[in-house]
Amino acid sequence: MDGITAFALALGASWASGIRLYGAVATLGLLGRLGYVKLPGSMAIVENPWVLSIAGLMFLLEFVADKVPAVDSAWDAVHGFLRIPAGAVLAWSAFSDTDPAVQAIAVLLGGGLSFLAHAGKSATRLAANLSPEPFSNVALSLGEDAAAGVGLFTAAFIPAVGIGFVAVMVLLAVLIVRKAVTSMRTIRRGQAT
Repeated sequence: MDGITAFALALGASWASGIRLYGAVATLGLLGRLGYVKLPGSMAIVENPWVLSIAGLMFLLEFVADKVPAVDSAWDAVHGFLRIPAGAVLAWSAFSDTDPAVQAIAVLLGGGLSFLAHAGKSATRLAANLSPEPFSNVALSLGEDAAAGVGLFTAAFIPAVGIGFVAVMVLLAVLIVRKAVTSMRTIRRGQAT
């Protein structure tokens, strides 16, 4: 596998894991297991039937939990501790057979991408959960499902587009987090006066 494809898969997997960890692992595992993609380095471990089964089951739970406003916030709070290191491990696994310096860079980038994706998702969801109607939450969740899928599939099949897609999503996450921080500061100032 060439370096660009491995890089795209590492970025796509890390970013997607910040949104849908189990879906990212299950998707990569299925793509590899069915022979659509040759996963780089140790990333092929996600093709293992046990890993695929557990990831698939957890994805189904996450898919349902993510559609319920109160449950999705609790799920995100707990999974913030899982998604970020998992994104770092997925990125590392794509480069597990390369120079240790490259592996270290992959871990840092992977963890950072997972964090930004998770932070953007969580900030958006917290804002949506303030709304009394449940439809915006479901629409956001389905949009996240689609975005994670697009990120992984473009990374796997059109690496340059996948890298670009992840870059745009990271920029969007930064803007969302920045807006959330600004809004919280405005609310605090209003409460202080």
